[in-house]
Amino acid sequence: MQGELMSADSYTAGATDAPLIEDTIDANFRATVSAHGDREALVVRHQGIRWSYNELDAHVDHLARALFATGLNVGDRVALWSPNRYEWVLAQYATARIGAIMVCINPAYRTNELEFALNQSGSVMLLAAPEFKTSNYQQMWADVAEQCSGVREAVFFDDPTWETLLQRAENATSAQVAERSASLTNTDPINIQYTSGTTGLPKGATLTHRNILNNGYFVGEACGYTEHDRVCIPVPFYHCFGMVMGNLGCTSHGSTMVIPNDAFEPVSVLSAVQEEKCTSLYGVPTMFIAELGVPEFESYDLSSLRTGIMAGSPCPVEVMKQVIERMNMDDVTIAYGMTETSPVSTQTGSDDSIDKRVGSVGRVHPHVEIRVADPETGKTVPRGESGEFQTRGYSVMKGYWNEEEKTAQAIDSEGWMHTGDLAVMDVDGYVNITGRIKDLIIRGGENISPREIEEFLYSHPDIIDVQVVGVPDTKFGEEVCAFVQARDGATVDTEAVREFCQGKIAHYKVPRYVLSIDDFPMTVTGKIQKYLLRDAAVEQLGLSGYGTTA
Repeated sequence: MQGELMSADSYTAGATDAPLIEDTIDANFRATVSAHGDREALVVRHQGIRWSYNELDAHVDHLARALFATGLNVGDRVALWSPNRYEWVLAQYATARIGAIMVCINPAYRTNELEFALNQSGSVMLLAAPEFKTSNYQQMWADVAEQCSGVREAVFFDDPTWETLLQRAENATSAQVAERSASLTNTDPINIQYTSGTTGLPKGATLTHRNILNNGYFVGEACGYTEHDRVCIPVPFYHCFGMVMGNLGCTSHGSTMVIPNDAFEPVSVLSAVQEEKCTSLYGVPTMFIAELGVPEFESYDLSSLRTGIMAGSPCPVEVMKQVIERMNMDDVTIAYGMTETSPVSTQTGSDDSIDKRVGSVGRVHPHVEIRVADPETGKTVPRGESGEFQTRGYSVMKGYWNEEEKTAQAIDSEGWMHTGDLAVMDVDGYVNITGRIKDLIIRGGENISPREIEEFLYSHPDIIDVQVVGVPDTKFGEEVCAFVQARDGATVDTEAVREFCQGKIAHYKVPRYVLSIDDFPMTVTGKIQKYLLRDAAVEQLGLSGYGTTA
């Protein structure tokens, strides 16, 4: 990521010495198979799967022929609703091979959300696990099937419908599939991912081969991946972190995908790293906190690790230091982005100092432009000043599926994607994400970044985790409320927190309310759902009807 163009303004452009990949996902995958066919490609520990690239390619081809035989055309949408399983990986590469657009359905979705995503995307086929945790996907599909008349066929793994689908491969040849693959272009849409915004209905970010293949590749480059790397992927496939940074990051380098379980469980991650000799580990901060908190943590041999990626939400400084020191991840990187940008726009490098890795989200990715702009005027602000983080380049989505108006609101006429994140760029081009524009707490005219207070409260010896939100107040408009997880045996109440803050942070930043919580509500990808915390605080504190939560 060296060689970026610099300016006195908060603008920088990534290096272009390594060219963009202009192949389709399938062409790139086939090249890897050709180069590294005998090397291990996919290990799915909870399903007992261990395939070489040649074997993975054969299974992908089998499913691609089956899907082709059902009459799927280029651009048809195939919905995939499942936790991490080998079938998910097959579907990802098989749909890419025949040019069908894979629609990622969040495993946490219930019937209303499922119905919306299937109909909004115009999906003609559903591939799904039979169940996951408390969700009976087969029953939920039965409940909405009549309202989703566009879905011609629903196929469930571990079910006769899956076997029936695979048998249809006999009705198509590998040559037919290869001919279809050769007809595709890398600017074709290949993936729709529904973004889980804090309000309103989800929007389907539409991504191309070019978007996600290159992003996965450059993420892998930043981690120094080769065919000798083994990447532990406990993050969900349905999200860019799993399927792009994980799967495509691996297959574009001939690395091994190691899947520890169908969903995150810290012991299975540590076991996978130890037994599979993983060199890289992915996770959101809450995952790394859970792994470090396993009672027998010290008994696991993590000496094979050297790198990995932490993303999804900002990482507390202390957690990052522990990941480096106790998990042997000297080269761990921080990545930042959003679904709409495939996802990564900035990333720290292995040669960056610890301070840069804990105090920033790195510098611009190759072939990407970034800037920090005044949200009101749209003008780029000087280095060191706060504004909205914006990005432009190959990684920006094609648009929101069938949502022209919302697309125009997100991507301006000059091609800049407006992220809604507040950021500061330093003189060296490192970016620090300071909060979300709409997450700002405005108390009596003072703008307060929840993240600033959270980072401070992490230093409290009895606080394990904390999230800060604004709640309505009749006097100030909004007040600061902190939800805290305390260490076992410790009690952290409002008085204790206020005393800890006294004289250390500005009075208006000191939480008015402190509420205890066991688990934070979060998306499958580890993003805290702050709007649910706000709602809970309003109810607990009896604030309903007062002030505003702008």
